[in-house]
Amino acid sequence: MFEILKTKDGSDTVFSKQYNATYHSIHGAVRESNHVFIENGLRVAISKFDSLSILEIGLGTALNLFLTLKELSNKPIRYTAIEKFPLSEDIYSNLSYAKEEGFIHVHQLPWNEKIEVKDGFVIEKINADFLEFKSKEIYNLVYLDAFAPTTQNELWQVEVLQKIFHMMAHQGILVTYCAKGELKRNLKSVGFIVETLAGPPGKREMTRAIRP
Repeated sequence: MFEILKTKDGSDTVFSKQYNATYHSIHGAVRESNHVFIENGLRVAISKFDSLSILEIGLGTALNLFLTLKELSNKPIRYTAIEKFPLSEDIYSNLSYAKEEGFIHVHQLPWNEKIEVKDGFVIEKINADFLEFKSKEIYNLVYLDAFAPTTQNELWQVEVLQKIFHMMAHQGILVTYCAKGELKRNLKSVGFIVETLAGPPGKREMTRAIRP
């Protein structure tokens, strides 16, 4: 069902046979995550908010979560990650970044529990379909990292974007690698202010959206 592939920056990604798609860019898994989610999402949010509540739609390899955890910040962070199909240990333990301290621990955290992994950083991994997910939490940063609309179209529909919009704080930030015109039109239609930014290597553009 899953296969590990090497990407152009030397880091690994996972190929899903079910979705016939990779979890990250083949041009560089770590480079893509750093560019889209850390540089253009997390660091901007850290500069805007006193504390962060992060929602990730598509935990996948947990690379975004791991890179977020590594980022130096003295602000409290609550990180909620939704994943319908968790990776097995024989996959995540053999990824290139599994050698880094703390990566395996993130995967071995129990599901559906809030765990403080270091001072002020709380992780809750939820094994669920985002279409059925409900929360009273208000998020000020969203990582939209589902498979592409051509593969997992149901998670990019207007109704889903509207659901995300209503879960977000004012001035909250949504970042995604996807830069399709239809996505940007849909984001605008539900009320987001949309920015088109330079993409990571191998991709011309990415999208950042702000809830007014």
